[in-house]
Amino acid sequence: MKRNYKVLLLVLLLAFASCSFTAKTFDDPDKDRLLVRIISYVLQQGHFDPIEMDDDFSVELFEDYIGTIDPVKRYFYESDIKDFERYKWSLDDQLKEVDVTFFNVVHERLLQRIAEAKEIYKEVLSTPFDYTIDETFETNYDKVGFAKNKKQMKDRWRKQLKFSTLTNYDDLMMDEKAAKEKNPSYVSKTEAEIEKEAREATLNSIEVYFNDNVDDLTREEWFAVYVDAIVSEFDPHTYYLAPKNKENFDERMSGKLEGIGARLQKRMDYIKIVELISGGPAWRSNQLEVEDVILKVKQENEDVPVNIVGMRINDAIKYIKGPKGTKVTLTIKKIDGTIKDITLVRDVIEINETYAKASVVEKDSHKYGVINLPSFYVDFQNYKTLNAAKDVKLEIERLKAEGMKGLVLDLRDNGGGSLPAVVDMAGLFIKDGPVVQVRSSGKSKEVLSDRDKSIIWDGPLVILVNEISASASEIMAAAMQDYKRAIIIGSKQTYGKGTVQNVIDLNRIMHNNTHGDLGALALTTQKYYRINGGSVQLEGVKSDVKVPGRFSFIEVGEKDKDNPLPYDEIDPADYKVWDNYFDYDEAISNSNERMKNNGQLKLIEENAKWVKNKIDETVYSLNYNTYKAQLDRNEDEAKKFNAIADYKTNLTFDSLPYEKALFGSDTTNLQEKRERWHKSLSQDVYIEEALNVLEDLNRSFGVKRVVTTSDKMKN
Repeated sequence: MKRNYKVLLLVLLLAFASCSFTAKTFDDPDKDRLLVRIISYVLQQGHFDPIEMDDDFSVELFEDYIGTIDPVKRYFYESDIKDFERYKWSLDDQLKEVDVTFFNVVHERLLQRIAEAKEIYKEVLSTPFDYTIDETFETNYDKVGFAKNKKQMKDRWRKQLKFSTLTNYDDLMMDEKAAKEKNPSYVSKTEAEIEKEAREATLNSIEVYFNDNVDDLTREEWFAVYVDAIVSEFDPHTYYLAPKNKENFDERMSGKLEGIGARLQKRMDYIKIVELISGGPAWRSNQLEVEDVILKVKQENEDVPVNIVGMRINDAIKYIKGPKGTKVTLTIKKIDGTIKDITLVRDVIEINETYAKASVVEKDSHKYGVINLPSFYVDFQNYKTLNAAKDVKLEIERLKAEGMKGLVLDLRDNGGGSLPAVVDMAGLFIKDGPVVQVRSSGKSKEVLSDRDKSIIWDGPLVILVNEISASASEIMAAAMQDYKRAIIIGSKQTYGKGTVQNVIDLNRIMHNNTHGDLGALALTTQKYYRINGGSVQLEGVKSDVKVPGRFSFIEVGEKDKDNPLPYDEIDPADYKVWDNYFDYDEAISNSNERMKNNGQLKLIEENAKWVKNKIDETVYSLNYNTYKAQLDRNEDEAKKFNAIADYKTNLTFDSLPYEKALFGSDTTNLQEKRERWHKSLSQDVYIEEALNVLEDLNRSFGVKRVVTTSDKMKN
């Protein structure tokens, strides 16, 4: 990855320096124009599959940019959009001419509409809401057009604010009920008082949002949003890092994580949790899950939470992250639609908790190993000291010393990482040979191979994946599947990300830049392919044993993103299927039969369908009684699925001896973390089945070896 970045940067530097517009660049006082010029050039010269900037591109950019800056359609009017449409088919020409007229026109109008919006929301929130009226609110803004006049705009704001205030109103009503139950002499507030308090909380929240975020945004920051919209048209993993965002990116890459220990992503109007960092406060709370939505954030020294719905993700993170030891309360909308307040104590995230960890388990007098790998991490400055392959190798050696008869490699929720680490890790399980094929635009493919003939583990191997397993995880699973070296158990398919990105520091392209920090560009520069010639792009890796999971019916994969690169195939690499004595076909058949009749999996699948139905419900009642009744129904329906968390196996997991030796003198709560992990493993139906498959493979070993050896003797 690093070598590819250096080569690409050198090519871009030389090409850019030789262009006819170089001299003009240094004389151009307009930083916006300079940035557009550089971005356009890097995209066309460096992107794996550069798209043509034509009328179709222009239309897509127009719609996506408007959707980015006004996603809930509460600023622009229908007349504004018609006015902007004079540029709809000419944005490609503007970019080629380094013209930012469209941005200037839209930006000026946006600031005007934001100022008007402030007056509207203040007026709306000065009047009590009537929660007895039967009216609804549509949360899918794609189904709603832009307001035609001020009357429609005010009504739109009224419904949005009324909907936002409903949660405050419900919280206060529940607080009053609890207070009365605790103390019968408590004098309850009137509904009018509760309504006013709820409305004031909403007003405070939206005032904080506008004052701390919208009003503070500089023109440069607004322009960065436009630039990001331009580059995102090329594919979902190409994005612009403005100077401030680049600083945050560099901080994350350096491993300095402080906060709640969750990775967040903006989807539509909501901030969703896409990953929990093992060992972090969010993970330790045991109350948050991937796909949970954060609605509000409240600091420990504040009475009123800030509503972050509709907020830019970087602005939302300002409220969520904070110094170690401070408390933050998150109002969470669970994946099943229920809403909860969860208080966390911020902490410095221990990076070693994101590394590989191993456990041993005994089943029917045999010992098996489980290795959990959250990511394919690496220290590029010191690869030999820190990389995922090295750590997994060490854990395998320790498990072998305990008499391990089979290994489960858990890649669920593993979002990827280092390509070299994948190649080295695959080499732990095969003698030698190709692992992945990489192709850059217009160049011959490169086959990355394991050249170390030693094998660290040649016994039964099962790999667990799900819909979140992406990129490097897919390379690993695909290689082991193509070699018939492992049985893959998990989702119908993995995430489907078959592209490679490099981060280009734009300042290094402009040596004599006098316009300040230009930021960076994350650029898709390559595609990778399986050794059988297929791509995992969009298609992912199909599991040998397909089992339902909580993401089975939710749109979380690459195919559900905007502008993904297409699936394609290349010639296969030269490789030989693993020569073994395990009967994979029989083990897969046995597993599929068991899974068909597994009650826990049936309940998980039923829950996944129910959750999908809740996600598809986008119309909400603004009548409190109706709204509350729906919340209560959701709570009651959700109880049916509590049994999923109550599931238990008869398996007992244990730490390896070297970890146990650390428990007594440990100051990082390692023992507690491992006990929690082992408990979750003992309730994990997928781990249970993976161990069943390892048992089947072990049983088939002797039989198949005798049969195969006998056939060889006859020949």
